[in-house]
Amino acid sequence: MTDEKKSIPSVSVTYAHNGSSTKANALGMRPMQELVYEKRGEQYLLIKSPPASGKSRALMFVALDKLANQGLKQAIIVVPEKSIGASFNDEPLTRYGFWADWHVEPKWNLCNAPGGENGGKVNSVEAFLKSDDKVLVCTHATFRFAVDRFGVEAFDDRLIAIDEFHHVSADPDSKLGQHLGQLIAREKTHIVAMTGSYFRGDAVPVLAPQDEVKFESVTYTYYEQLNGYEYLKQLDIGYFFYSGSYADDILAVLDPAEKTIVHIPNVNSRESTKDKIKEVEHIIGALGDWQGIDAATGFQLVKTPGGRTLRIADLVDDDANKRDRVSLALKDPTQKNNRDHVDIIIALGMAKEGFDWIWCEHALTVGYRSSLTEIVQIIGRATRDAPNKTRARFTNLIAEPDAAEDAVTEAVNDTLKAIAASLLMEQVLAPRFEFKPKNPQSGPTPGFDYGDGGYDPNKCNVGFSEERGVFQFEIKGLVEPKSHEAARICQQDLNEVIAAFVQDKTTIERGLFDDELVPEELTQVRMGKIVKDKYPELSDEDQEAVRQHAIAALNITQQAKQSMLDRVNGEPTANTALIDGVRKFAMDVRELDIDLIDRINPFKEAYSILAKTMNEERLQQVKAAIAAKRTTLTPEEAKDYAVRAVKFKKERGRLPSISSTDAWEKLLAEGAAAFVRFKDEGRYE
Repeated sequence: MTDEKKSIPSVSVTYAHNGSSTKANALGMRPMQELVYEKRGEQYLLIKSPPASGKSRALMFVALDKLANQGLKQAIIVVPEKSIGASFNDEPLTRYGFWADWHVEPKWNLCNAPGGENGGKVNSVEAFLKSDDKVLVCTHATFRFAVDRFGVEAFDDRLIAIDEFHHVSADPDSKLGQHLGQLIAREKTHIVAMTGSYFRGDAVPVLAPQDEVKFESVTYTYYEQLNGYEYLKQLDIGYFFYSGSYADDILAVLDPAEKTIVHIPNVNSRESTKDKIKEVEHIIGALGDWQGIDAATGFQLVKTPGGRTLRIADLVDDDANKRDRVSLALKDPTQKNNRDHVDIIIALGMAKEGFDWIWCEHALTVGYRSSLTEIVQIIGRATRDAPNKTRARFTNLIAEPDAAEDAVTEAVNDTLKAIAASLLMEQVLAPRFEFKPKNPQSGPTPGFDYGDGGYDPNKCNVGFSEERGVFQFEIKGLVEPKSHEAARICQQDLNEVIAAFVQDKTTIERGLFDDELVPEELTQVRMGKIVKDKYPELSDEDQEAVRQHAIAALNITQQAKQSMLDRVNGEPTANTALIDGVRKFAMDVRELDIDLIDRINPFKEAYSILAKTMNEERLQQVKAAIAAKRTTLTPEEAKDYAVRAVKFKKERGRLPSISSTDAWEKLLAEGAAAFVRFKDEGRYE
């Protein structure tokens, strides 16, 4: 495997770095916080915003208003782990223009208190509820035990703010999810939910549909956040493959000159050597000559061949005293703005959620992480803005699947999951897309730039709003959502739909490796099924609108990546930025219509990247393994094809022909025939 092959990212996004997202208004609020504060009167508020965008402080502004002006007695801030409690320490907000300061009595920050979650800390919650103090901070676990003991009614007329809300689940086995449902049903509590990643890796919804519709959402995108930074202007996402031991190959992607967090694999994963201590020693040894341990911080000191001394924080060490010493040194507030404090952090389960190291330029993760949420959180470690930090990247280093191995199925699954995560992150990093049907009444929207010639009423136009970070596409034949909920999904939740689509095993296997694939099998049938399963309460027309909007967003992003494969000396050329790619695609396509979009395989560009990063022989082995699994049409799929065949007849005045030269029409005819056959056999109820 050559270094050049490993240097190809799956996507590179360049931002304007105009500084807007870090500028504060007269009340000391950054743009995202201002958006949230405008919704401060809502009883149920959901904040979806990237790491480092200021969710903690946004909550402080809202909580202070609810306590002072909305009649609530107290605010309880609930975080997933004790270390994140520090995000809600005292803040002198009046210094920046707000009308009150944020203050937590030390005894009510239970993240700093000794004792077990289900012992003294629950007693402290009871004491707080009886007190006149206003703010308490505790872990999810403490809150769960407190609700178990005191009942949801004990929290009436209070604000419950849940940080890292993706930890909640609608699954019946999720205690926190159950408690949340009970609080919402009682309707006497205000809830603010905050998350940087609203999709879960296990496909279980965060909220039950009947509860989710009660929340007012504030969505602030990665694009809005990063585009408004002062320094960071480029973010690369890549998955790269190795053979043998990762520790032998890691320097092909680990650059000692970059500030890096390395997450080594879980000891139960395929990539692990089963000896995490030796893995860390091997990485340190590969970087240079060990010089000892810094007495003040516990950091490992390593001299590189070039003569530079690296300061390496080892968070994998099983000695709790040593690990805690290193962890405390990393959290030292006096060193937050010191770029030279540490160079490389090696971790296993730590340094992810809520870990704030602004200088991190490279998040290097070995092995696939089971949850998309975890990947988003890890990427978030590298997307902080910092002086002279112009580029950041995320690398997922994965063992190549070997068809000769017994574990080939697991290996292929890990590869597919990594690609799915990359596809989703590309979508997350892009600007928002707005889609409008093209018709004779269509006209320009104020605030959008339609290019040199301006808006042309005779074609499908593409506009861009730099201020809002939104692309607007006119598409012929596009179905518009009719209900409020469908419109909300199309405006805010397309990434959740795309997440379900790219994680669907059959979909991604066929999209990548089936040479006989007719793209509509995925874009219409598979995506249609996913939307139907995800939103069963929507009408058929609204389901079709959501399907079309989701596949349009995914395929436009993927088409924009084509120029990524044109490279100079292994580096992206100037036109490879995702945003420029979207513009180029819009210019190249004279007329956008939904049929054209449905005829694009969403995984074609991902396969092109895969072919350049994986050993060709291994790639062909994987392809053969997937092809061998090809299954026949199920009754459910046949029914879907039959429905689409009826739609085909309405549009064209004839049934699809089984002898047609058009692959999709032929497939519709075959599916309709299979449906009739299954019906005759009594396969439908």
